[in-house]
Amino acid sequence: MNHILKEERDIKFAANPLETSCFQVENIKWAFVFFEDGLEVNVMYTVDNPKKRAVGFKLSEGMEVPRELEGKFKFARQRSILAGTIRGSFFVIKGEY
Repeated sequence: MNHILKEERDIKFAANPLETSCFQVENIKWAFVFFEDGLEVNVMYTVDNPKKRAVGFKLSEGMEVPRELEGKFKFARQRSILAGTIRGSFFVIKGEY
């Protein structure tokens, strides 16, 4: 994930990661990183379709946009019964990793 963020958008987060998860379901690889400041970053990477690969960002409720993402992404608000208000954004991965 760090390699993709650096290569695609020159992003490196100052916050420390608290927890990570990586798994594959059929032809889709998923990776999640939860940071100490409340940011969650996920990568969805299809093995057989380069057009369906993306990085998503989700902010905890009340969290300000991290300095590394300010001005680069617009964050949409979404209501979730389980998680409250979620603000998120994403970008499509162009390269192959």
